[in-house]
Amino acid sequence: MSALPPRSPSTPAPDAPAPRPASIYCDPGFLAFAIARVAAMFATQVQAVVVAWQVYDLTREPMALAFVGLAQFLPMLALLLPAGDLIDRVPRKRILCASWGVGAVCSALLWWLSGHGTAGVAGIYAVLVLFGASRAFSAPSLQSLLPQVVPRERLASAIAANSMLMRTAAIGGPFIGGLLYAAGGGEMTYAVCFVSFAVGALLMLRVPVAHAAPLGPVLGTMRERFGEGIRFIRSRPIILGTISLDLFAVLLGGVIALLPIYAHEVLHVGPEGLGALRSAMAIGEVGTGFYLSMRPFNRRVGATMFTAVAVFGAANLVFAFSTVFALSFAALIVAGAADMVSVYIRGSLVQFSTPDAMRGRVSAVNMLFIGSSNELGEFRAGTSAAWLGAVPAAVAGGLCTLGVVGAWAWMFKPLRRVDRFEEASPQAAPLATHSRK
Repeated sequence: MSALPPRSPSTPAPDAPAPRPASIYCDPGFLAFAIARVAAMFATQVQAVVVAWQVYDLTREPMALAFVGLAQFLPMLALLLPAGDLIDRVPRKRILCASWGVGAVCSALLWWLSGHGTAGVAGIYAVLVLFGASRAFSAPSLQSLLPQVVPRERLASAIAANSMLMRTAAIGGPFIGGLLYAAGGGEMTYAVCFVSFAVGALLMLRVPVAHAAPLGPVLGTMRERFGEGIRFIRSRPIILGTISLDLFAVLLGGVIALLPIYAHEVLHVGPEGLGALRSAMAIGEVGTGFYLSMRPFNRRVGATMFTAVAVFGAANLVFAFSTVFALSFAALIVAGAADMVSVYIRGSLVQFSTPDAMRGRVSAVNMLFIGSSNELGEFRAGTSAAWLGAVPAAVAGGLCTLGVVGAWAWMFKPLRRVDRFEEASPQAAPLATHSRK
């Protein structure tokens, strides 16, 4: 056999790894994904504050605001599970772009209805039902699409950066929405929302999906396929422990719903102080999220998650007992920072634990847990304050959070013992399950 010709010095070795960007923000796939999601999140937040203001302005009935939330929550609750099944069978980017397209249609309909006065309120509720249905598909699509956009070794940084950017949009959106509504009314505001949804959908079409697994054959009925997803979650103590810990910690320990009472009756700071208190947790979340996106960690993640949730509960306890505004403000910043650490670890563990073919169904269940903890947590805090008083309700919530941390640390030992995110992969899960027995 003749010898192979020498390789040209200018030809790179075929197995030379491609250089990775120094920061996740320099990754072109993630950057396009993040910009598209911020545009859609901005539109969602602006639209939410303007719809609530407009409906109340037209009706002057507090129950009308309850119907605004209910009209969006019920279709999301009804459709999250079938949406999760569909997301695992159809390209996720296609579903997400279609969902945001429906969001743009809803903004256009709300713009048209904004000139109908009280006669348009029933139509606004109907549009919100459609918008809630679209969010049932967009929310789990977003969660399950990110691992297809960034490589596995950069997923934790991407989750932290994504959480921080979404929280920033959630803070700025309502503020800008109020300014837009004051300047141009519903017509201009809904036009801006329409453009933002459309821009988000068009930008998402350009996001490269370079790490998606091939779609497998469709087997069984939808109920059987989703039952498979539920059984998968129940068989993985890392996933079940992670999402249930967040559910009960926020459900039992959240204090956001009590802030107006504390501002008025305990701290005596007025509406300006209430606005500062509501921004305190966001300050902690955004600052911590930015740090984690630049300096992600990957050691003792299970123990760190339990510690973060415990710090969240302890900070809420400090807030519950405090009568000094500066201390209360600082406690909420700490609670927000601890919550962001928990979100970072939870999101990473769930994504590393779940095979790509099942991420849609698992993300739908995760979104259901998150939605339940937020909505029911505010209901729990309000009813507890009505029965016990605001301070006893806040104290009981903080103590319950610490109790949940202790109980979950005992029940979900594999989660507590996870050192690196990679140990939560499906290949390592049978070992984790065995160590629990």
